[in-house]
Amino acid sequence: MSQSPVPVAEVNSLVEALLAPLTIPSDDLAQLRPGVTAAVQALLEERPRLSEEGFARGKALFEDNLRRLQEIYTERERHPEIADVKIERPIFILGLPRCGTSLLHALMSVDPDTRTPLSWEVAQPSPPPEAATFDTDPRIAAFDRYVDEAFAGEWAGVRKAHPVGAVIPQECGMIMETAFTSANPVMMFRLPSFYKWYQQADTTFGYQVHKKWLQHLAWHNPRKRWVLKVQEHMYHLPELLSVYPDAILIQPHRDPLTVMASISELIRVIRSIGYPTQDPIELGQEMLHLWHDGQVKLMAYRKAHPELKIFDMRYKDIAANPVEAARSVYAYSGAEFTPLAEKNMRQWLADNPSDKHGRHTYSLDDFGLTETQIKAVYSDYIETYGAYL
Repeated sequence: MSQSPVPVAEVNSLVEALLAPLTIPSDDLAQLRPGVTAAVQALLEERPRLSEEGFARGKALFEDNLRRLQEIYTERERHPEIADVKIERPIFILGLPRCGTSLLHALMSVDPDTRTPLSWEVAQPSPPPEAATFDTDPRIAAFDRYVDEAFAGEWAGVRKAHPVGAVIPQECGMIMETAFTSANPVMMFRLPSFYKWYQQADTTFGYQVHKKWLQHLAWHNPRKRWVLKVQEHMYHLPELLSVYPDAILIQPHRDPLTVMASISELIRVIRSIGYPTQDPIELGQEMLHLWHDGQVKLMAYRKAHPELKIFDMRYKDIAANPVEAARSVYAYSGAEFTPLAEKNMRQWLADNPSDKHGRHTYSLDDFGLTETQIKAVYSDYIETYGAYL
């Protein structure tokens, strides 16, 4: 089903209403506006398919993104020294979804020398977190109460497939979406026109905002290294490297045959509270091509820049021995793998079994997908990275 055209005046009206409360520099506002406009237009196009609650959630999502962005700018204006915080050699984990990236991110987060953005501080960034109260900040309990309330009913299935909680590392998408240069809204809603805009956009501003976030979070709580992740970095590696030229890049790989049903089911559940009904066949096709689009861009960039160093990993190795997989990342990046880091990682694994919140049940058939389809679409990826699958 194609989207209905939306009057330009309706799009502009909602865009202006969203941007009106902001007090950020005019140059930055000008860079923010295209993404906000693209997201608003896509949400309005999708409105006929959404429930009333779903549309309200979409608008609230955009409002919350801008609230969090404003908090970053406000604190920076109050404390200009935040801009002096150094972000050096950050580790970025990228690649397909469901290939061990969240596990690696979580394991490395329990190393006292490592800094990852935690869910509670990304949700409520101001005041900037303090090292002395980082484990006891009242925003932690508040976020966990929100999770218990929000991830119930239809959304309970999200926790079966993806960890959610105050002290769980948050993906970069939650940061980038405050600049409206993230694919995150496409996970929440079917927004084809925004996704098309996102693919073609110059997201440099988004990575500049991302760096502002890291400086904000590290100002009063620094560590030796940052470890960051989200699959969508594969769409915009040139912009990432323009802001973080010394970034260390890690890319786990997994057979796409084992990925597609899992990610399709996760997105189905995430979107469930916004839609009266969903077409699983349409969703399967969307997911089949969406993640491959990112791989195409990443493979092309790597081919054009053979000097670019990326540490390729096998999902099978991560799943078989997560601590040793993490150790290999430390070795590649030149970081010290301390006994305390290893101890904390092994304890985290004991405390967080993969089926802690139950297991998803799903199959390719649920989404009209076949092995033949997936192999055809991903033939270039399979040929390029077959040794890692």
